[in-house]
Amino acid sequence: MDCVTDAGEAGIVYCADLRWRGVHAWMGSVLTSRSGERPRTRTTLGRYSLTQTADEIAIEHACLKVSGWWHSMSPAVQRTVFEEPNGSIVWNCIQPASRVLMRIGERDLTGLGYAECLTVMLPSWRLPIRHLVWGRFVSADHALAWVDWQGEYCTRFAVYDGRESPLLAASESEVVIEDASLRIGPGESLRSGQLSSTILSGAAGLKRLFPARLLNIREQKWKSCGTLAHSSGTSHGWVIHEVVDWEP
Repeated sequence: MDCVTDAGEAGIVYCADLRWRGVHAWMGSVLTSRSGERPRTRTTLGRYSLTQTADEIAIEHACLKVSGWWHSMSPAVQRTVFEEPNGSIVWNCIQPASRVLMRIGERDLTGLGYAECLTVMLPSWRLPIRHLVWGRFVSADHALAWVDWQGEYCTRFAVYDGRESPLLAASESEVVIEDASLRIGPGESLRSGQLSSTILSGAAGLKRLFPARLLNIREQKWKSCGTLAHSSGTSHGWVIHEVVDWEP
């Protein structure tokens, strides 16, 4: 779940429920971006409270000192991204666009945001994937999210204003679908490096359970200004997007 204010201050919170080899753990992480400061990621193990209705999501994570409320502006879209006899990956774009009030420590963020849930029933280091391009754009009147999965198994798709749309092209600077195109500015690097040193840096206990292929996954995440060209004109908003690479 994320939020970007009009001025570009951003907060991204992750809540994970992990079950593996008899271990059940809850993990939370928050990434913050503020003008004049270097983006920061904090990760911790511990329980959190998350409630969801058809239109609202509320989160309270005491260990991270994070709370927030997301109110949906666009219908949810769910898709099975990958499936085999042993399990599947289900991507649920719960809120392609949201109005958000988020509190991180003593700071309040009010703006537009996004929320998704990924249910992974297979070990991520065994997936037939080598390269992933993902992102989301939100403005006051339009929302676009995209997934481009490349590897032994390939799939690509987008969600535009609450409905699925074919993804024609996706890169760090442009996304093209049938009904619109998004130009992405250079932006700010929010996080770069292997998962072992970024989002998992505060979860040493979990790192001992996972193989090197998971720990060595490399991500590059940005926050950028975006301009969406569509049938009725153009819309301006914030883009959060990333490229993820799995080592062979």
